[in-house]
Amino acid sequence: MNNLIIEKKANEFRTLCGLGYNDPIQVRSLLTKLNVITVFKPLRENFGGLSIKVNKDMDTKRFILVNSSRTIGNQNFTIAHECYHLFVQQNFSFSISPVGLFDTRSGEEYNADLFAAVFLLPETGIKSLIPDHELGKNKINLKTILKIEQYFGTSRQALLYRLKQLGIIDQAHIDVFAQNVKRGALEHGYSIDLYGSGNNNLVLGDYGSLARELFDQEKISESHYFSLLIDLGMNVDEIEDLQNNTYE
Repeated sequence: MNNLIIEKKANEFRTLCGLGYNDPIQVRSLLTKLNVITVFKPLRENFGGLSIKVNKDMDTKRFILVNSSRTIGNQNFTIAHECYHLFVQQNFSFSISPVGLFDTRSGEEYNADLFAAVFLLPETGIKSLIPDHELGKNKINLKTILKIEQYFGTSRQALLYRLKQLGIIDQAHIDVFAQNVKRGALEHGYSIDLYGSGNNNLVLGDYGSLARELFDQEKISESHYFSLLIDLGMNVDEIEDLQNNTYE
């Protein structure tokens, strides 16, 4: 697919998800709505994410693993990247993704990166946040860049790529704005949560319900079921209370 088709697909996916072109994406709500089981785990730095799609008996199950050692902005980009694999790419089943390289030689990985950038940062939404006097080549300032990335919850790298793609900045300005990201946010009064890691061991989706269903069907043992609940973040005391029927 060429870039125009990828952009079309990203905008169509926004519409499918009930999102307008000015709306920021609430990642947790989106994944729940799409019924994608998503697990956040601290992993090695060069690992972005992993996605799996399984079709069985007219039913489709989708899974994403996200590296929680990366920044929140990067995690959001990873999720959008994996959504391309899971919902747009034809004949997809499995992918381990470096994410965010925008390498035109990497085939579907480049398509997924471009899709993620457009999906998270729609053109009309970006331009609506840029003052008229900054709409031109290399006129945008740091204050506006911070406003855009904070609003859309995306990484600085993804935003700068998108701005270059839209002809708003050139490579020289990318090199400037890519420096001292946290410091710039603090100086302008923004939280730096977006630029730090987080979500360690968070699980989204019906993972717990599926585990319970397997246990009720006697396909897994009680100990296996409780181990799956521990994977969800439940502590040992809560497990013991379940075993002892403490909860009503």
